[in-house]
Amino acid sequence: MPHTQRRFYTVSRKNVFVWLAALLALLALACFSLRVHAGLNQGCRGSRLPWFQGILPALAALFFAWQLLMHGQDRSYRLALPFGLLCVDIALLASPRIPLYGGILLSIALAVCAGMIYGALAGELRPLWMICPIAAFWTGVSVWLQPVFPAGGRSLPELLNSVAEPLLLGAYLPLCFAMRQVKDGKYHPSWGDRSDGRRIRSLDPISAVGAYVMPERNQADVFFHDQLEITALEAYIRKKRLEGYESFGVTEALLAAYVRTVSKYPAINRFIAGSKVYSRGEDIQFCMVVKKEMRTDAPETVVKVHLRPGDSMPEVYRKFHAAVEDARKSMELDSTLDGAAAFFSMIPGVLLKFTVWLLKLLDYFGLLPRWLLELSPFHGSIFFTSMASLGIPAVFHHLYNFGNLPIFLAFGRKSRVNELQEDGSVVTRKYIDYSMNVDERIVDGFYYATAVKYFHKLMLHPERLDEPEMEVNEDIP
Repeated sequence: MPHTQRRFYTVSRKNVFVWLAALLALLALACFSLRVHAGLNQGCRGSRLPWFQGILPALAALFFAWQLLMHGQDRSYRLALPFGLLCVDIALLASPRIPLYGGILLSIALAVCAGMIYGALAGELRPLWMICPIAAFWTGVSVWLQPVFPAGGRSLPELLNSVAEPLLLGAYLPLCFAMRQVKDGKYHPSWGDRSDGRRIRSLDPISAVGAYVMPERNQADVFFHDQLEITALEAYIRKKRLEGYESFGVTEALLAAYVRTVSKYPAINRFIAGSKVYSRGEDIQFCMVVKKEMRTDAPETVVKVHLRPGDSMPEVYRKFHAAVEDARKSMELDSTLDGAAAFFSMIPGVLLKFTVWLLKLLDYFGLLPRWLLELSPFHGSIFFTSMASLGIPAVFHHLYNFGNLPIFLAFGRKSRVNELQEDGSVVTRKYIDYSMNVDERIVDGFYYATAVKYFHKLMLHPERLDEPEMEVNEDIP
């Protein structure tokens, strides 16, 4: 569903109803914790499993309070997950008291209500107030399943055990009064998005299925090679150095041209993760290997630079050189990235294989923490490698299956070519060759070709990189 047709809700910690909902969830968490404690001491009674009826709803209560207070402002849709966990808990509560067919009907009703709660919180169903009668109804059902005040009376621990589900379900009632609709017309995170990108939900069927047919990145890579005549580029580089841009070279010009290309053709800033297509939006992540000294035995590290669509050449130059200088400050492996790599290298081989498998699994479901994504050189928009500094032609570099890098660009050394003109004269021109390895699943070939031609045109006329105005387009929702 396009974001213009969705509703986006937010909650503020300044609202008293937010704290009331959080308080009810924390009280429910305390009651569930007592249930777990009693279950561990007494073991299972009958068919009731303390693990599922204690741990599972306790996690739901903790998740509800945490998301409400810490992420309710921009990710209130996640509050639907605790309700789904509660539905499993209610089904377990009802299983000893109702027949098989009744249990099936109850499970269907719970699944429908969970879907409606999710649809309301995610802005796909209207109105938001449908949460109130649904939460109130299932609160009554949970009270019926575990009578709060039976005829024979109950001890305090038994009373707390029986009010756990009603407390957490009741937390959804003040939530309706706390949520406010956001009407700024912008895209806001929704279920299925990742911390490093938003999911593209309006793809054509072929593009949506392609990532499942070719699940690995090296099954879908396409190689592209071209040459670039650099007469205008060399003149532009000399001009920039005279203006005070020290060490300005081909890398900076290529990077500035790439940013301008993404600004006009934003779909090349997409990536594949978990067999789904995502867009990085306004975050252009550039990665490059940097040797701390030009020696064969010198250590190397990877710099990651965050750029934005609309960044001009001076901003690209400043951000790139700041990152390079930080990486070259010391010859020791003292950067955060190098420290993380050193830590993983100390893990024994078998455990390291399991660790990498676990990281891949978490990455597939978008569960890698943001700090680890920031450290990873395998997650980004594009990776540059300079063969020119090594004095060899451009290579065709592979794409990594781990991570989500969709484009690898390599450029080689300068070469002179004698060209025969129409009048019979011979002109010597300078060229550099460059190659791209791209993930064909993020956009179609026509889009790639159009973007590459625009990129090539910018490099033939690099003075356009100094133009203050540039076309900045938004990727489709």
